[in-house]
Amino acid sequence: MELLFSQEFIHTLVKFAICLVVNWAIITLLYFRKSHRRDFYFTFMLMTVAIFFLVYFMMGMERGKATMGVGLGLFGIFSIMRYRTDAMPVREMTYLFVIICLSVVHAMAENYSELLIIDAITIAAIWLCELRLKIKATKLIQYDRIELIKPERRDELKADLEQRTGLKILHIEVGGIDFLKDTAVLRITYDGPQGNEVDSQFRVRKSQWREI
Repeated sequence: MELLFSQEFIHTLVKFAICLVVNWAIITLLYFRKSHRRDFYFTFMLMTVAIFFLVYFMMGMERGKATMGVGLGLFGIFSIMRYRTDAMPVREMTYLFVIICLSVVHAMAENYSELLIIDAITIAAIWLCELRLKIKATKLIQYDRIELIKPERRDELKADLEQRTGLKILHIEVGGIDFLKDTAVLRITYDGPQGNEVDSQFRVRKSQWREI
């Protein structure tokens, strides 16, 4: 009971509460409002809890003597982590990177005022990027009418895709083309929320994409 109510442990719980509130605000107000990805919402929140306490206990009881090597090592390990079941989009990977960073910083920090300044700067930077860049939702589609992927027939292709998907399409790129099956992989940018599925079944190299 003494350990539970010690000043050190209370200090840790306060830092954890700040970390949880800050990451919740980033995930809910900045990330989820656009993407509506409940699977990544679940991942980010549990990552916050797990990484904070993992860093806390790996630092040991002599936390005042802990080196930055512990935090940087964990930061490197988790920042390159990826789930093997689905490919993680770049935006989600970026948010995961930020969540990991803030969890490590909160677990190791000692000064509340510095934490609040770091949190404010991070939230402001994310908000400004989301506001200015206006990231649009994208989707990969396996398309069967390859006669329409010619640049001169772009309007017909866009009309066909909008009619079949029900989406307002803003941009179309062509990736891999399979003439044996008469199909092509298209990446469309559309006006609307990001879908819940991850289009990981298509593998197209970056150099293959071309705008039409």
